[in-house]
Amino acid sequence: MSFWELVLCGVVALIVLGPERLPGAIRSTSKFINGIRQFGQQMKAELGDELRAHELHQKLKDAEEKGLLNLTAAEISALAELRQAASDVTQPYAPSSATTTEPPPTVSAPAVETTALTGSTAKPDEHNQDKPGVA
Repeated sequence: MSFWELVLCGVVALIVLGPERLPGAIRSTSKFINGIRQFGQQMKAELGDELRAHELHQKLKDAEEKGLLNLTAAEISALAELRQAASDVTQPYAPSSATTTEPPPTVSAPAVETTALTGSTAKPDEHNQDKPGVA
C-alpha cells in the first residue's frame, strides 16, 4: 500500500470508529497481526524440524542399505547427530564434561520459626524482641 492509501484508510477509520474507539481498534488489530506472525514463525520452525528429522532418517536408511560401510561425509555426520540425540534422550540429566565431579558446597540456611497464630516468620533468637509488651 502506498502512503496515500494508508492515510485514506486512517481517515475512514477515524470517521467510522471515532477518536474514542480508534486507539483500541488499532491495539486489537496489532495484537491480531502479531499473533498471526508468531503462529507463522512457530509453524516454520516446526516444519524445519520435521524436514531435518526426515532428512536424517533418509540418510540413516541409506547408511543401513550400505551396511554402514563406505559412508559419505553427510551420512557419517547424520549418524553422529543421531547418536548424540539418542544419548541425550536416554540420559537427559547426565552431568556434562565441563562440570567437576566434586559435590557442590553446602550452605545452611538460618533456622526460621513460623508462628501458628499470625503466620509470620522470624528467626528464633529474634522472636518478638523488638515489640514492647509482647511475651
